[in-house]
Amino acid sequence: MKKQTGFTLIELMIVVAIIAIIAAIAIPNLLSARLNANETAAVSTLRSISSSQAQFQASAKADVDLDGQGEFGMFRELSGAVAVRTSVDGTSTGSALNPPVLSGAFRTLNANAEVSRSGYLFKMFLPDDAGDAVEETQSGDSIATTLTTSDLVETTWCTYAWPANYSTSGNRTFFVNQTGDITSTDVEDYTGGGTGDVGGTLDAGSAMMGEIGNVTGNVAIGASGADGQLWKQVN
Repeated sequence: MKKQTGFTLIELMIVVAIIAIIAAIAIPNLLSARLNANETAAVSTLRSISSSQAQFQASAKADVDLDGQGEFGMFRELSGAVAVRTSVDGTSTGSALNPPVLSGAFRTLNANAEVSRSGYLFKMFLPDDAGDAVEETQSGDSIATTLTTSDLVETTWCTYAWPANYSTSGNRTFFVNQTGDITSTDVEDYTGGGTGDVGGTLDAGSAMMGEIGNVTGNVAIGASGADGQLWKQVN
């Protein structure tokens, strides 16, 4: 008779233990690498948005008050999804940008007027007459419910990027506005309320040193924002 060979129970248990050890080391590293990649992509996207806004404003494609000074735009305007607005109610009756200054990925918004990219959600705000945040509409010809005829839209905008799932797709929330400075905070639970809700209780003025719903103040850099949380500059 042939002698049967194979792994003993002890040997199998040792193999399983080794695999478990390797997995315990590798999986956290993979998750960490994924989080870092998503956060790096989010920062890169915010820089692209900042550049796109500068191009859009310089072109004066949107000039509702007809003073020759260009205004900043919303995602769907920048990406060429809708015609550039010509009235204070955000109605887009001009012509669409061709070529657009922002990626076509920003043409599609979810029900909360957010764009999803690489595990992050992005949201754009422009100011109304009082400097309070106005968010973008999800669809249709109107890019916003009410904007302004004042000079604020010629000088002010801001965008947030936050993880779609904290600790899974990212750990930090990012902010950028017309200054080009990108800041971040790693606090998941925000307090306070106001106009221009971003996500949870994160509001449009959270990263600013002013009122929670206002987007015209100074950016909090190495200081507490209107939400009471520390915002750090991203290099």
